[in-house]
Amino acid sequence: MTGARSTTRAEDVYQRLRAHILNGRHEPGSRLRVEALKDDYGASSGVLREALPRLVGQGLATFAPQQGFRVIEVAPDTLRDLTDARVVVETHVVRDSVAHGTIEWESDLLAAHHNLARTAFADEGGAINERWLTAHARFHETLLAGCANRHLREVATQLRESAEVYRCWARTSGEHSNRDVAAEHKLMCERAIERDVPGTVEVLSDHIELTTKLLLDEYRNRLQRDE
Repeated sequence: MTGARSTTRAEDVYQRLRAHILNGRHEPGSRLRVEALKDDYGASSGVLREALPRLVGQGLATFAPQQGFRVIEVAPDTLRDLTDARVVVETHVVRDSVAHGTIEWESDLLAAHHNLARTAFADEGGAINERWLTAHARFHETLLAGCANRHLREVATQLRESAEVYRCWARTSGEHSNRDVAAEHKLMCERAIERDVPGTVEVLSDHIELTTKLLLDEYRNRLQRDE
């Protein structure tokens, strides 16, 4: 029973750390010190040492001897590289998913889209809503879930989550003020349910590319404001 409780606790701490990294509460490049995190998360060293390597495995943190764990660094060139990788991998996976997804997959996708569409992007304070981040991740994971190749799905998820840090790195909801992202997700869902493989690939690719363009625009604008 003790082992089961420890595993459950590590999963809870991992999920909270992941959400806080994606929402910018832990700054890109910042140290994830076990001693400090013990107080913040009310967790033991053992639990944290179980949770932190999972963040490394998901591409959200790094580890180096003598330096410990850090949130991944962010840079415009890295975001462009991630975007290129995402387009290649996700469009490959979504082709298979749309072509071979089951009726149950269709139902799951419709439910994931409904949940995303009903969740506000920003909270009352203007920060990115953690519930939206969760719903957004679930929608994209479900879109690809019809693909039978688990390894490709996992690579796609890791790349998407690494890129998601940049959404929070921009620190504003300006990305959404310059586009109708809800319409993009709706069209993506519709094309997939219609089994329109080329159409789904086109919408997904445009969605990924536009997100990157707007985040880089926001980053440049922030640099100018800070000068």
